[in-house]
Amino acid sequence: MAAVDSSTLIALFEDAPGPDLEILKPALVAGDIVLPPVVLTEVLSDRRLPDRHRTILLALPLLDLLPDYWQRAAATRATILGHGLRARLADTLVAQSCIDHDVVLITRDSDFRHFAEHCGLKLA
Repeated sequence: MAAVDSSTLIALFEDAPGPDLEILKPALVAGDIVLPPVVLTEVLSDRRLPDRHRTILLALPLLDLLPDYWQRAAATRATILGHGLRARLADTLVAQSCIDHDVVLITRDSDFRHFAEHCGLKLA
């Protein structure tokens, strides 16, 4: 099981190449992809998103937010910021969902490397 970030989903929908898509495509076919709720919100926020892409997104299972998720997300973000590194709120929420469920994140966004290095996020 793996989660996918909005950067990779957008690349998929734009038919862009990339090593992240080489991981994502077979996992999608196998039914091994889940979405952090923030990713669903980010991608669905694009009013120009074609209906076929909206349908794909809505068919994917979401990761549940576990009890005390928000407190753990705050602690995770504080850890990254404490190292003087960039920690966008949406990235923090995606990372925390993946950390909580011990799932690998498929992404092309290099900002997640800080969460992997300092907070235990697993990257594909």
